Amino acid sequence: MIISASYRTDIPAFYAEWFARRLRAGYCTAVNPYNQRPYRVPMGPGEVDGFVFWTKNLEPFEGQLREVAERGFPFIVQYTINGYPKELERSAVDPSRSVRHMRMLSQEYGSRVAVWRYDTILLTSLTTLDFHRENFESLARALEGATDEVVVSFARIYAKTRRNLERASARLGFNWSDPDDATKRDFLQELAGIAAASGMRLGVCGQRELLAPGLSDASCVDPARLSDVAGRRVSAAARGHRDGCGCHVSRDIGEYETCPHGCVYCYAVRDRRSALARYRAHDPDHESLAPGPL
Repeated sequence: MIISASYRTDIPAFYAEWFARRLRAGYCTAVNPYNQRPYRVPMGPGEVDGFVFWTKNLEPFEGQLREVAERGFPFIVQYTINGYPKELERSAVDPSRSVRHMRMLSQEYGSRVAVWRYDTILLTSLTTLDFHRENFESLARALEGATDEVVVSFARIYAKTRRNLERASARLGFNWSDPDDATKRDFLQELAGIAAASGMRLGVCGQRELLAPGLSDASCVDPARLSDVAGRRVSAAARGHRDGCGCHVSRDIGEYETCPHGCVYCYAVRDRRSALARYRAHDPDHESLAPGPL
């Protein structure tokens, strides 16, 4: 079994101590977001084939990564580094710090451990196509040699995403847009060429309708990459989290509505105030990251 920690929230940035205590306990519980039923996730030797961590700030989790490695579990870190203005990413750390963290990660655990995410691509009056082109190239050059893959996607404008974007744009004075698929496809091909110049393959996350020559389907929960890290075969069935997702089967141990980063394009948080309240009420000794109803 592969454990995902977590595409629903940023466990490394905000819930590192909880994760460490659950790892030592050998299990945790999580809640199915569709039917609100709790489920138990074993986290002990012989039960876990590897971990996939998702984060925008690895620094609080460095000790936990060492413990995971010492316990013999292979892992991948999906590390989001966007370098967006604060209007869009309220509390993300400075990208130069994230680049240093990712380079340290690669040096200590190997370049197959680290995957850069330039995700989500959001077009606004603050982040135009020209901004993204220059920003992506700058980050790719800074990360050259630290990873062999970058994963990207365009913002999916769900109802709660639209609400958050409209509130933020009215409050902070920027405009946003959702371009057509042809524009997205052409731009992703440009980014793929920039990535290749820095030794990276570009994968598109969960948006197969945007694939074109030079673009590949991302598998963020990837047993092949985990196998390379582990030096042994890790297997899992191919079954994505949603239509168009190239991931393999995993158990996610996070909870929606718990990430206080405050990114305006986030699909996992309806309201940052409620996410902050749940974060402040969090008990690192509890078997669940965020017990109680949403």
